[in-house]
Amino acid sequence: MRRFLLRRAVELVIVFFGVTFLIYAMVFALPGDPVAALGGDRPLSSAVVAAIREKYLLDEPLVVQYLHYIGGVLTGDLGETFDGRAVSERMEVRWPVTIVLALTAWLFEVVIGMALGLIAGLRHGRGVDRAILVGTVLATSVPVFVLGVSLQLVFGLWLRWLPIAGTDAGWPTAYLLPSLIIALFGLASVARLMRGNVVDAMRSDFVRTLVAKGMTQRSIVGVHVMRNSIGPVMTFLAIDLGYLLGGAVVIEGIFNLPGIGQLMFQAIRAHEGPTVVGVATALTLVFLLTSVVVDILSSLLDPRIRRE
Repeated sequence: MRRFLLRRAVELVIVFFGVTFLIYAMVFALPGDPVAALGGDRPLSSAVVAAIREKYLLDEPLVVQYLHYIGGVLTGDLGETFDGRAVSERMEVRWPVTIVLALTAWLFEVVIGMALGLIAGLRHGRGVDRAILVGTVLATSVPVFVLGVSLQLVFGLWLRWLPIAGTDAGWPTAYLLPSLIIALFGLASVARLMRGNVVDAMRSDFVRTLVAKGMTQRSIVGVHVMRNSIGPVMTFLAIDLGYLLGGAVVIEGIFNLPGIGQLMFQAIRAHEGPTVVGVATALTLVFLLTSVVVDILSSLLDPRIRRE
């Protein structure tokens, strides 16, 4: 177990530095001068521009800038925006919206995805099974922004059932449409994964033995089939929670939700490099830590994983 944890820790450090350097390099390569854009129609004086460029090391090589930035991250400092505000403070007020959005989407994946997978598995080869398979393919084929605008048009403007922007209506009303759209891809994957596990379990010898002993189908499915099918699905769901937090960028922009994704969206449009890098770094950390926790829990449940 100690070697497994050490190996995961080394992988975590390598991936963290690799991803953050890649993010920093991409922001560094963006066209345009972010300092010049601060003044808008009224250009800043040369003295102010020089002071800002010196403060943020904008004239230094990429590696020097990155090492200075990552040194601050390791002490809990995600840097400052060009107007002097701490990136961590800007993110602090945005996290609750994104977390509620991601958890609501995750709830859709758990309830709807597993239910569809169970139904399809128990009706394997029948019309319901084929309909669910086709539906999951369609759900993952439509681009997110097309689906978002379409649902806004139908449920927000035509039927007036749900709000199309903002969080004024509170949870769950304001979060239903955006969280459902974010959840669709993971929901379809959960349904297909659950279906395959249920089909395999229903064909196994232990189920035939239980049927021969006279156990009812409800007991077989509710206790034995579910227990053997749910493990890989829960692993996928745990990892997917990290993706949901990072996948809110486009949806929060479309539905005008004041979360981390919208902050990233606005920062990209404004060429606000420190905010883009800070948000991306925080999301990377969340995803990596979630993955490590899932790996550790999985290894505790199945010792074979530690030997891989």
